[in-house]
Amino acid sequence: QVQLVESGGGLVQPGGSLRLSCAASGTIFSIYAMGWYRQAPGKQRELVAAIAKNNNTKYADSGKGRFTIARDNAKNTVYLQMNSLKPEDTAVYYCYGGHSFYRTDYWGRGTQVAVSS
Repeated sequence: QVQLVESGGGLVQPGGSLRLSCAASGTIFSIYAMGWYRQAPGKQRELVAAIAKNNNTKYADSGKGRFTIARDNAKNTVYLQMNSLKPEDTAVYYCYGGHSFYRTDYWGRGTQVAVSS
């Protein structure tokens, strides 16, 4: 069993910053990549960023230059630093883990991010 628990979401004004955390527990040794998807109301879930065991990263165009993904293997935690937030970043952000870079085998429950004045 693998459990992923997100934290760090909340309400922030446009231009502000948030750092999301995803703590993994359970049988996590087989996880190769972790990352973040987001889903806004009425829209498809979309990839935000991903990071592999070798620290190879992937970003969606929407977050490039503003978002940074990092991992602390010792703490089994993945972070998403979100700067210069825009109202269109408002969504539920879901942490995921997979057995390869392209798999989403495990999901967290999500954390709400709201960007509004």
